[in-house]
Amino acid sequence: MKQEERRQQTIRRLMATTKELIMEKGCQSMTMQDIVNRSGMSKGAIFHYVKNKNEIFIWVLQERLEETNERFMKEVEQGSPNFDDPMEKIRESIIAYENPNDVTNKVLLYLLGKEEDPLVAQALKNYYDRSAYLSKLWIETGQRHGVIPDTVESEKTGDMFTLITFGLRVRSGIPQAQAAFKAQDLSEFIRDRLSWQVR
Repeated sequence: MKQEERRQQTIRRLMATTKELIMEKGCQSMTMQDIVNRSGMSKGAIFHYVKNKNEIFIWVLQERLEETNERFMKEVEQGSPNFDDPMEKIRESIIAYENPNDVTNKVLLYLLGKEEDPLVAQALKNYYDRSAYLSKLWIETGQRHGVIPDTVESEKTGDMFTLITFGLRVRSGIPQAQAAFKAQDLSEFIRDRLSWQVR
């Protein structure tokens, strides 16, 4: 096995183990020793890739975003361009943002409380920037295919959508928060904002 393949396999194993432990123990309670015990990997093997659990949490957070982007782009590349199929991939992610048991929501809320750590602060900034960039990219992709009007300001609109999804995710961590505006409402709002002029 090549070194890069081994690295990717190790990272996948660490992330899978970490996700299981988050669901069982929560981000705060789980330890690196828990990851060692559950994964069956040696401390040396794990610490070759990460210094602490926050670094693995950052990988977990980024993974969902990149998976959504891959699913979106795959839909765009298949068949004739349209608005509905790629938008469905984004909608699926938005629905997960409302779920208090979603692993990435748990990780995001935990990391937001660790922003004094320079590594976490930079990772949160990178994550927000990447989220806003991908939202902008998805809008511009729709514009290139003629399914989103050119009059939509991709940068501002992408940032607005990112801001609202972060709000949904934070609300998911507030016990028994009353929600008048739900994930489905956000999906419809995005659909209306991006497609009303081409209907």
